[in-house]
Amino acid sequence: MKITRNAYCGNLRLEDVDKEVALCGFARTIRKLGSIAFIDLVDATGTVQIIEEDPSLFPDVRNEYVLMVEGKVRKKKDPNPKLLTGAIEVVASKITVLSKAENPPFIIADKSDALEETRLAYRYLDLRRPVLQKNLRTRAKILTATRKYLEEHGFLEVETPYMGLSSPEGATEYLVPSRVHPGAFYALDQSPQQYKQLLMIAGLERYYQIARCFRDEDLRADRQPEFTQIDMEMSYLDQEEILTLMEGLLAAIFKEAGGIEIKTPLRRMPYAEAVGRYGSDKPDTRYGMLLEGYDELLGKGFMNKEEGKAVRGFVLEGGAAMLSRKKQDELNLEAQKFGFRSYVYLRLENGTLLGSFVKFLSEEEQAALIKKAGLKEGDALILAYGDYEPVCFGLGALRTKLASELGLVKPDTYDLLWVVDFPMFEKREGEDGYKALHHPFTRPRDEDLPLLDTDPTKVLSYAYDIIINGYEAGGGTLRIYDHDIQEKIFEVMGLSAEEAEKKFGWFLGAFRYGVPPHGGIALGLERLSMILCGTSNIRDVLAFPKNLQATDPMTKAPQKVDQSQLDLLGLSIKE
Repeated sequence: MKITRNAYCGNLRLEDVDKEVALCGFARTIRKLGSIAFIDLVDATGTVQIIEEDPSLFPDVRNEYVLMVEGKVRKKKDPNPKLLTGAIEVVASKITVLSKAENPPFIIADKSDALEETRLAYRYLDLRRPVLQKNLRTRAKILTATRKYLEEHGFLEVETPYMGLSSPEGATEYLVPSRVHPGAFYALDQSPQQYKQLLMIAGLERYYQIARCFRDEDLRADRQPEFTQIDMEMSYLDQEEILTLMEGLLAAIFKEAGGIEIKTPLRRMPYAEAVGRYGSDKPDTRYGMLLEGYDELLGKGFMNKEEGKAVRGFVLEGGAAMLSRKKQDELNLEAQKFGFRSYVYLRLENGTLLGSFVKFLSEEEQAALIKKAGLKEGDALILAYGDYEPVCFGLGALRTKLASELGLVKPDTYDLLWVVDFPMFEKREGEDGYKALHHPFTRPRDEDLPLLDTDPTKVLSYAYDIIINGYEAGGGTLRIYDHDIQEKIFEVMGLSAEEAEKKFGWFLGAFRYGVPPHGGIALGLERLSMILCGTSNIRDVLAFPKNLQATDPMTKAPQKVDQSQLDLLGLSIKE
């Protein structure tokens, strides 16, 4: 059968009236009104209404049948303003059934009450929903805008291997056994980090890649075992030049993919301010509830206040009415995730400060606290005590939770900023020594190099994250290009020259042959897509995602393989 399609459903408008068209698509909704039948025909461009003026002249059609419809476009008597094609309809002269369909397991519409697991099991049907197709188009537009901008700015697209050497840093890796080398394994690349630095050593100067990355991590709403980075590396640029270049890219992406104008330059917020004021290294600044320090006023009220401990809190406007005992118990579960028992709740009612902690305060201290916090009638003050960063992060998590529950964020608003001046090191949990906060090839700030010998915890780095609406949408660093500084970083981390050679030898060998100053960044394609599509679920911007158990409900992957395949690889499974 010859397909004679000459038009697309979603593109028809009033100027097409009286045109003879041949359309192809799915029959989505079928309605009968007396002697007339109405069919919503859907293709990749949208929906148009088909009219059968005498249904007896046409084949029987059911939902999701694939049709070719020939007919004439005419103007509707009663336009539908909610539909782009709502001013016209197509009067069918011939309908051909190209493919029949069984009744689908759920209604194919933007709003579906089907469980996500069911929709993922029939993802090819789920993807017929217009909202998911729109999301995939937005994702594609991001990549189109990216390639156009980067190539206009002298970047070269280079692919790096998916399979490489297992790395001791980062998340758990997926391993790939080698048939040719029994007992040996490749690792699926967590990111092209070392390869892209080698490209700078090779003299390419500006590289980019739409890079697939793989990490065997516990999943959540914004994480998948395989994901995509817009990966870039640049030589001979300082931090400010890189950030400015990336702001141009982000502006192009938002304009082309979302029709959104963003103002540049973006704010630069030091890590210390982000954590201290917003309780997060990815602060959402679209709402208030900023953290304040209350050590001087309240320190003595917390028993056995120790050196290095902090008392911080934020004001919840009108919060006195919502912080019931049940609600406080619910919120306190958040505190325990950050190593302190509970939050402290105070409220101002009838001009009086109330709450169990009030008994530790004199009247003068209560008045000073009300003034410092700026409490108004009906407000609540939420406090926490403990080690500084856990207290800040705990309050930040609560701040985010309450903002979501109270609807404090206006829809369709976009808040972009850079977080900079990250610490170079963090203490190893439960043991002596330090580990790199980002990775061991991050360059320390020049002015902080003397601190490597005296107090590594105070060393800041040339690291930067792009934060959009409270999401870390990407991050990068300037890289170490001086061999002596690299050795010093390994020394601070407790790595001997032999250990460094064993873990990174193939990479460090290149440093003996001249290294241009360089730096880079990777933007998360899925995160950008989620933000521009207005969803918080990463599975909404992927064609065939895994569920929260890292399985594919459609193909049932992962599955056990035949013993013959294991024998070929020289592997056995330990139960």
